[in-house]
Amino acid sequence: MKITDLANIKKLYFSAKDIADAFAISYDSAKVTCSRYASKGLIIRVKRNLYVSRNKWSNIPERDMFVITNMLQVPSYISLTTALVYYGVTTQVQRNFIESVSVRKTKRFDVEDVVFNFSKIKKQYFNYFLRKDNIFIATPEKALVDAIYLTAFNMYKLDFKAIEYKKLDFKKIRNILKQYPDRVKKLCDKICKI
Repeated sequence: MKITDLANIKKLYFSAKDIADAFAISYDSAKVTCSRYASKGLIIRVKRNLYVSRNKWSNIPERDMFVITNMLQVPSYISLTTALVYYGVTTQVQRNFIESVSVRKTKRFDVEDVVFNFSKIKKQYFNYFLRKDNIFIATPEKALVDAIYLTAFNMYKLDFKAIEYKKLDFKKIRNILKQYPDRVKKLCDKICKI
């Protein structure tokens, strides 16, 4: 197998099994091939047994980067500032920094020049997200509530002055907040003035 043969794999990301299947080689040979290509910088190891070709990585659109983000920690969904930027609700700009929430541990993945940051939330708050174009992402209102929740417990900082509140549905925010502790509700009242 030659590195140019990777262009035949049409998937966004691939595993050693995909290499083995595509090129009719053993799984063990495919693992060795992936390891060698990754160490030479020809492919990018996103996480254990999850790779992206360097050519695809160089030109990857935001939507595909979000798909990869969802794969890094399962279950998770795009939220916080990243989702607010996606919906055009904040004037803040993030470069090469993608935020998600998860019921698993808080974790950071550094892949090439991109940081994937996962903040842990309680399972009871893991809701109000949707699947949009194969991406799991918070609704705009839930992304804000996630940020307020984590801020209330000193686990996150958001420039709340950069939020365009008129783009949010406060009825939805109030509905989401019903399940949260008073500390979060009070902070939301103060920030959003609802």
